[in-house]
Amino acid sequence: MAICEHLSHADDPPAKTPEGCEECLATGGRWVHLRRCLECGHIGCCDSSPSKHATAHYHAVGHPVIQSFEPGESWRWCFTDNQMG
Repeated sequence: MAICEHLSHADDPPAKTPEGCEECLATGGRWVHLRRCLECGHIGCCDSSPSKHATAHYHAVGHPVIQSFEPGESWRWCFTDNQMG
């Protein structure tokens, strides 16, 4: 299976809030793991976290590709094509 177009053209922006999930930090929430949007650098919490801010960011703005923001992990995920890269 070929890598999807979104994953092949994903950017590498700096993290907007390297200290944690942008929304959780603002509201006092908590997260399990962090994900970075590869279009704008938004840091959101994963779907195992109570608020699922990374997925909410995709639905709100349509940026399709996230990357794990966990130390030692570099996998990427395309929401649009449900494909890992």
